[in-house]
Order: sequence, then C-alpha cells, then structure tokens
Amino acid sequence: MREIDVSVITEKISRMCVEANRFLPQDLAEKICQAVNEESDELPKGIMCDIRDNLDCAKELGVPICQDTGMAVIFAEIGQDVHFTGGSFEKAVNDGVKKGYTEGLLRCSIVRDPLKNRENTGDNTPAVIHTRIVDGENVKITVAPKGFGSENMSRLKMMTPSVTRGDIIDFVVETVKIAGGNPCPPMVLGVGIGGDFETVALNAKKALCRDVSVRNEDSFYAEMEEEILEKVNATNIGPQGFSGKTTALAVNIETAPTHIAGLPVAVNVGCHVTRHLTEIV
Repeated sequence: MREIDVSVITEKISRMCVEANRFLPQDLAEKICQAVNEESDELPKGIMCDIRDNLDCAKELGVPICQDTGMAVIFAEIGQDVHFTGGSFEKAVNDGVKKGYTEGLLRCSIVRDPLKNRENTGDNTPAVIHTRIVDGENVKITVAPKGFGSENMSRLKMMTPSVTRGDIIDFVVETVKIAGGNPCPPMVLGVGIGGDFETVALNAKKALCRDVSVRNEDSFYAEMEEEILEKVNATNIGPQGFSGKTTALAVNIETAPTHIAGLPVAVNVGCHVTRHLTEIV
C-alpha cells in the first residue's frame, strides 16, 4: 500500500491548471503549424498564422493562450493500492484548482447556481471531477480546462441501431455546420459512440484528451475519424469561421459497449486551444 498525502495532489493540480492554460499540447501545436502551410488563401492563412503566433506569445509573456481559462475538468485514475492521507481527495483537488486559478491569475468563470442568481464562486471551483479505480499504486491526473464557446456547441443524440455509419458521420458534420464560427475553429472533435446517456458524453470529453496524432486503435473507427475530418474540412467554415481548408484539426472517436436497443452518439466540440495536461503522481 502506497500512501500519498493529499497536499501533494493539491500542489500538483494547482501547477497543472496554470500550465494547461499557458501551453498547448505539442501534438496540437504541430497541427496548427501544419495548417498554416495548408491554407492557400490570404485570409485563412493569416488567421492561422495569428493562432500560431498567439501560442508563442503566451509562452514568452507567461499568460494564458485564451482569455476563457475554462471550467476545470479533472480526470483521475487512482491505483487501488493507493491510500490518501491528510484529508479528502476531492477537497484536495478543489483546493488545487482554487490555488491555481487565483494565484495563477486565471479567469474564474464558475457560478454557484445555474439559474437563480449565477453568483461567481470567485475561485473557479467546484471542479468537474471524474475518478476511476485502476490497478497499481500510482495516480494518473489529467487537467482539461474547457472553455464554453466550444462546449456550448456540443450535442448528444440517443440514436437507435437502425442508424448507419453514414448517419453518424452526417450527425457529426451537421454539428459542425450548426456551430459555424462560434467555437473558434479550427476545432478538435471528440466523438463518443455507445454506452448510455452519461457514458457517451464522458467518452466524447475523454476523446478530446487523446493525442491528435494518434488514431483509434480499431481500423474501422480510425477510418471513420479520417472520413469525418475530411467532410468537416470540406464545409469551408475555416479558421474562425472566415472560410478556408481548416475547419477542424482532428477527430477522435471513443467507443463503449451499449444496449441492444441503443446507439447513443455525442460530439464534444473543442476549440483550437483544446487544452489538457497529464501527469502521474
């Protein structure tokens, strides 16, 4: 049994919140640089250059890569041989988010009640925390700040087994067309297929945290990712909605077993700064 004091979790989460908001994953940054060269028209090419340069400016100035520093989404895979000491794991995570967002001068965007008064909590808590018990004695933490310009464009549909592969592709492309320039394209699209109502949405969010250079390990879904990306980029929505070849940078699909009567599909839309950082304690 390995003991971990929860103060370690707090400090880790605090630092990761700041770093995730300041530095884009290298795989996604490379996709942006590649898109600069793929755009031929002056306007979309100029926008992609600005997006690329913004990443460099954030590094040099030590500021967030986007003003919307997001809702803090935390994924934690906790080894079953880990014992936390010194307090509550959930409180430690929220303390880390609070410390990272306030001391890191990140924008706090969380309201305490969704409808009655929408009072800002002032420290970006509570975080959205997803925990999973796994083998081993380590804790794998992913911090994924999620802005709501893109989150608001996400969709879920409880389909039935009568739908085809093409129907699912059309649903994803339709989601992109409805979104237009609202989610600050070029987008990253996380697609969940299967499971139930909540699982499919969770898998769509998890899909956004996968390396965009890595395709689904099942060739059927890997080919589907590529086909969706091609059709999405054929919409000509383009960078920031001003037309062009780069409407999306990547499509990641995650699947789960489902009921014989169901085929749920969720699309979690990410903007061009789909941020996430993973570390192991």
